[in-house]
Order: sequence, then C-alpha cells, then structure tokens
Amino acid sequence: MTARRIIVTGGASGLGRAVVEALRANGDAPIVFDRALGDDASSGTDAVTVDVTDREAVEAAVADVGVSGDIDGVVTAAGIDRCGYLHEVPAEEWERVIAVNLLGTVAVVRAALPELERSHGRIVTVASTLALRVAEGATAYCASKFGVLGFSRALAAETRGRIGVTTLVPGGMDTHFFDDRPDSYKPPADAKLNRPDDVARAVLFALDQPSGCEVRELVVCQEYEESWP
Repeated sequence: MTARRIIVTGGASGLGRAVVEALRANGDAPIVFDRALGDDASSGTDAVTVDVTDREAVEAAVADVGVSGDIDGVVTAAGIDRCGYLHEVPAEEWERVIAVNLLGTVAVVRAALPELERSHGRIVTVASTLALRVAEGATAYCASKFGVLGFSRALAAETRGRIGVTTLVPGGMDTHFFDDRPDSYKPPADAKLNRPDDVARAVLFALDQPSGCEVRELVVCQEYEESWP
C-alpha cells in the first residue's frame, strides 16, 4: 500500500508531534505544519514552517504539498491558550486563541478540501473536553473549542460520502501546553493526565476506519479525568 500523506498542524510539539510519530510508525507519510519547527521536528519527515493564522500562507503551503502527490488526510492539532478572566486577558491575545484554534483549523481544512475530495481522505479536528463544558478563566479557549466542535459537525454533514470527518475531544495531556500559564491555571503536581502518544493512537484509529465507516466524535481522557462529562 502507498503511504498516506497526512498534514498535521502543530506537528512539532505536543499532541501533534505524537501524531506525527504514530503515523510514521504506521508507515504513513506525515507532513508537519508548524510556525516553529524544532531542530529534530523534520527529521525523516516533510515539514513546512507556516502560521495557521495566515490564511494565504496556509493556502500556498497546502498547494505546494499537493504538487508532490495526493493529500490523504489532515489532523488539526495546532492549539494555544491564554488563561484569565475576560477583562484580564489583552484583546489581541484573546483573539489570537480564536485565530489559531478555530480559524487556523478552518483555513487548513478549507485549503485541503479539493485534494481530500479527490482522495476521499479524512480529517481529524482537535477540540477539547472544554468544548463540552466550561471553566472560569477560559473564555477564549472554550469559545475556540466550542467553535471547532460546531464547525466539525457541520463539515461532516456537508461532506458526508466524500470526506471522513472525526472530531477528537481530548482531556488534559502531559505536554508543555501548560508551561506558560500562571501557576493558578496549571494542573497540580499530582494531576493525572493522558500521555500524548496514547491519544495519538486514537487519531490513528479514526484515520484507519474502512471506507464507509466513520468515527464522528471521539472522547479520549485519562480514567480519572474530571472535566468530562
């Protein structure tokens, strides 16, 4: 079988990187999209430096990828957060969360749609358990992830039979995602968090479904996760 070419946004770190590694181990050909590629992020993997909030740059990057072959899938793992009450978070930082998490997801998916329709490919968008509930100090993140969930459900409805769409709904993961948060918004030292490589296995599960079978939404959380349901 020909290796599937799958774009992974945010593929240089965190869940995105775990997905890239899982795809490579599965014999696929991941393509990293990230605004800050690490020294070894592109080792053995195609990688493109691109900010998903720059729609024109995203469109150009997807077009370049398409020149080299089919695009068989997209996983939108790029994501950021800015914690704090609404009046505390500077407007430009609040809006940046929406731009990366929601509009960046839309930009990559929209740009890849023609290629995905040709290959009858699959999309895995990454929401959060905070797309199902809310938390104080998380207005930007909740708004963005509620938006990803609504966008993904509508996209699945309008592309059914042509493209597979799965929304991944992960709980907290043991990554550097929390590093730049104020201490009051960091998980406690004894927090039980999922390993990103375990969550990446769920992404592969969605991508590996046979033709005609869809996993529309997939909640993956640590067994003691308190943020779901």
